[in-house]
Amino acid sequence: MTIELSGIVVFGCHGYLEEERRLGQRFLVDLWADLDEGATVSDDLEETVDYRRLAELVQEVFAGRSRFLLEGLAGAVADGIMERFSPVRSVRVRVRKPDVVLGAAVEHAAVIVDRARA
Repeated sequence: MTIELSGIVVFGCHGYLEEERRLGQRFLVDLWADLDEGATVSDDLEETVDYRRLAELVQEVFAGRSRFLLEGLAGAVADGIMERFSPVRSVRVRVRKPDVVLGAAVEHAAVIVDRARA
């Protein structure tokens, strides 16, 4: 079973450029968390992960210490999910930066990080 949260909008003071860290900017986070099928039968929240808690973790990471790279943000979210939510077997986190300046027109820049239990 996979839980998907798509387009979590967060604001944070992150980026390679000093101006990005000073002014802050908007990011979009998507995540996919794979769990056992238990909750599909039991309909019990204890056998899954509360979506609100996943979204809160994302917000905590982006409100926390400033990071230079999308890679660090995505890794921190993925690691936090694996540490806090034992039912999660694996997770994929995508962090999108919609207001990216690259010298070319792009919809967004993004990084995807995967984590899995051994």
